[in-house]
Amino acid sequence: MIGSVHSWDVSIGVDGPGTRFVAFLAGCPLRCLYCHSPDTWYRRSGTPTSTDDLLTQIRRYERFIKVSGGGVTLSGGEPLQQRDFTREVLTRSKELGLHTALDTSGFLGDRADDALLAATDLVLLDIKSGDPRTYRRVTRTGRLDPTARFAHRLGDLGKPVWVRFVLVPGLTDDPENVAAVARLVAEVPTVERVDVLPFHRLGAAKWEALGLTFPLAGTAPPDPEAVERVYAEFRGVGVPVF
Repeated sequence: MIGSVHSWDVSIGVDGPGTRFVAFLAGCPLRCLYCHSPDTWYRRSGTPTSTDDLLTQIRRYERFIKVSGGGVTLSGGEPLQQRDFTREVLTRSKELGLHTALDTSGFLGDRADDALLAATDLVLLDIKSGDPRTYRRVTRTGRLDPTARFAHRLGDLGKPVWVRFVLVPGLTDDPENVAAVARLVAEVPTVERVDVLPFHRLGAAKWEALGLTFPLAGTAPPDPEAVERVYAEFRGVGVPVF
């Protein structure tokens, strides 16, 4: 099977437990204002890659990954836009005895069939916002309902979830919006942690290189007090925060 792979990397601690082989698949239906990888929006921006070729790359790191208790993470872009390729890579990685993780916004969660989720040990779920209007503003194309539906499905399946939430001043930091995200998290019993990611402008150069105007060029990172307030909101629903 052939997929479109933008790039791959080996990381520690941010894309799942242990050392991870992270494959970034090309193509995403969302256009988030704070996106740090606009170069992954279109499938044509990736390199046609067979599952055999990608698994060959993964196996080069297999021993190192296993020793660290790590695994394979499929990210993007949005890996569920290439559902069949994603399913096969995760399934074959699991057959190697590697821990598997799916990094997704959940917007295409309805595409994730039972076989794909059976091959997924952990879901890294990027919840953009808890308020539908804010979600639309952040993503410019998306709706909150599919992500919420997917989150509840993961809870029903007993699938471990790490939630990611990007804190952007003037965009996602409204107390009511943060509280709505916390309520959704509280409804999913398998959420193991929430990673609050303070907004930064490090991806602005990619927008410029593509001839695009970075929408949040004038937005400053959140101050420590704002970050702590959001931490407290998630701790209040009994979830560890990082």
